[in-house]
Amino acid sequence: QIQLAESVGGSVQAGGSLRLSCSVSGHTTNNYVVAWFRHVLGEKREGVAAIDAEGTRKYADSVKGRFTIALDTVKKILYLQMNGLEPEDTAMYYCAASTIRSWVSPGHTMDPNEYNYWGHGTQVTVSS
Repeated sequence: QIQLAESVGGSVQAGGSLRLSCSVSGHTTNNYVVAWFRHVLGEKREGVAAIDAEGTRKYADSVKGRFTIALDTVKKILYLQMNGLEPEDTAMYYCAASTIRSWVSPGHTMDPNEYNYWGHGTQVTVSS
């Protein structure tokens, strides 16, 4: 049983930065994957970034080089540092955890169906 809770998102101008955090509580081990997803109205939920307990990371091409995912395994807090934000980044952001998949590698596609625990989401808005 894992519980996830995102911090409040925010609204910034294009080029700005935000950092999201997600507290992870409940029973966890070193063998799980946590990730950030985002959802835009009319589009499918998109995997943004994922990380496992070993620190292996995967990013969507659209955010690579701008976003950084990190996991504090002691405090059990998941972060998403978002730099160089663009209006296209506007979305509802969700943190999620998977005990179905233990590791990012090999070949993790960030399929939402592989994640069985979800936060409630937080809104990020980037204005032009």
